Parts: sequence; structure tokens; C-alpha cells
Amino acid sequence: MTGEFATRLTVWLALVGYLAGPTSALWGRDHGSWQRLARGLYTVGLTAFLAHVALAFHVYYGWSHRVAYVETARQTFEATGSRSGAGLYLNYLFTVLWCLDVAAWWRTGLLRFRERPPWIDGALHGFFLFMAFNATVVFEEGPVRWAGLVATLALLALAAGTWRRRRVLGS
Repeated sequence: MTGEFATRLTVWLALVGYLAGPTSALWGRDHGSWQRLARGLYTVGLTAFLAHVALAFHVYYGWSHRVAYVETARQTFEATGSRSGAGLYLNYLFTVLWCLDVAAWWRTGLLRFRERPPWIDGALHGFFLFMAFNATVVFEEGPVRWAGLVATLALLALAAGTWRRRRVLGS
């Protein structure tokens, strides 16, 4: 297995784990077994993402923040016309937030985590969706771009359904 393939495989596993986690939690909102499954999938997704970050830094950047920053600026310029490496810091923030969210789910338990204020989920997953959209739609092309667009639309529909459900249920 090449480093490039492993890097791509781990990011796709991360996306599947990320998508499956919150989705499974919504399917079985009141069932502990579904909540445990969702938390496990979300955790596996994070683990795959951390492996993706490690592989990317090893394979593409030689463990150099500076090289990663310059390469991010180059890719940003190609995709948007703006030469900025600031997206690298957004990736760092994304990584930290996902780690904190998984830790919170394990620390607070299944029920308390589900009862957190909706604005937290909205802000967190809105940012996650923004990052996934940029990674798959803005900075990729071909089948990856189309898959990213479909996943983004599915997540937006899921978020709208969740918002409506919470309004109806008053939670």
C-alpha cells in the first residue's frame, strides 16, 4: 500500500465514521445501543482522521509545518486565486474540535451528551460540514467532488430534519 493510497483511504474512513456517528445517533435517538454504536463509529472516524493527518504530514510534508503551510497556500491559490495557508490552521482547529467532541461524548455519557444545547451541535457540525465541503468539493475534482457534493446535500437535509424534530419535540 502506497503512502498516497493510505492517506486517501484514511480520510475516506474518517468521513464515513463521521457521517455514520451522528446519523446513527439520530436513527436511534432514545435507544442506548444505537447511541453506543454512534459514539463508536464517531470515535473510529476520529481515529482514522488522526491517522490521515499523521500520514499526510509524513508522506507529503516530511513532518514540516512550514512545508504544509506553503503547500496549503499553493492549493488554495489554485482553487480560489487567493494565496493563503490559513486553511492549515482551520484544519488544526477541526482536529482539536473533533478530539474534544469525542472526548465529551465519552466523558459525559450517552444521555447527557445528547442533551447538550442544540446551538453547540449546530456550530460544531456546521464548521465540520464547511471543512468537509471545502476538502471534497472546492479542493478536489472529478468523482470526489461529486461525492462530496452529494454528501454535503445529504448532511444539510439531515441537519434540517434534526432542527425541525427538535423544534417539534421542544428539545
